[in-house]
Amino acid sequence: MNKEGASKNRTRLWAVLFWLAVWQASGFFIEDRVFFVTPVQVAVHLARLLPTADFWQTVGRSYLRITGGFLLAVLIGTVLACLSAAFIRVRELLSPLMLAIRSIPVVSFVILAIILVSPRKLATLISFTMGLPILYTNTLDGIDEIDRSMKEMADVFRIPAMRRFRFIYLPEVLPYFRAGVRVAAGLCWKAGAAAEVIGVPAFSIGLHLYQAKIYIETADLFAWTLVIVLLSFGTEKLSLFLVDRVARAVQK
Repeated sequence: MNKEGASKNRTRLWAVLFWLAVWQASGFFIEDRVFFVTPVQVAVHLARLLPTADFWQTVGRSYLRITGGFLLAVLIGTVLACLSAAFIRVRELLSPLMLAIRSIPVVSFVILAIILVSPRKLATLISFTMGLPILYTNTLDGIDEIDRSMKEMADVFRIPAMRRFRFIYLPEVLPYFRAGVRVAAGLCWKAGAAAEVIGVPAFSIGLHLYQAKIYIETADLFAWTLVIVLLSFGTEKLSLFLVDRVARAVQK
């Protein structure tokens, strides 16, 4: 996607504020304060959570679990994509596995995985499983799209492998890889949070979401959901920033 297209698809602050205003205004017409809360009520509830040690311990542990699975998906997905590009038998072997992972619902993976691993490791495994096929497929597609004539020219002029990587492979694959990172970051957080709700490990966002459902604490539910959204957004932006920094450093 070019810069103009990316700019058109970017979320604008005014649009976010508009929908928050609609949500807030809805509070004047909906009198049920048990199942409906306004953005102001959610913000106040979140402000009460922020100074507590339990909040930061919960956020830290969930972040390590889910981001750990995401980083594993990035690393292993990239390595497997490179192997599949180099060896057709590896590609044929992995093709049905990646298709199966993409097709099976998240909840099915969670139920199967909870039998095999402890609740503490469940979110890491699920976020890794959901992110793996995205990183694998996007990276492999990027490698496949490299201009064959450029490869042939590199062979003719005997360009060293490192220079090929820096000036031929990296510029072609990077947009596909960045797109994979962007999609996988959000999906890993959604799947990881769902896994925590089912596994309910101690000091986890999923545990607080589960308790909010049990005790019908709607403000608590929205506050922790907002935390997940912010962590997902931050993980995506930080990952893309690091990818771009590393790419620029390699190409210098």
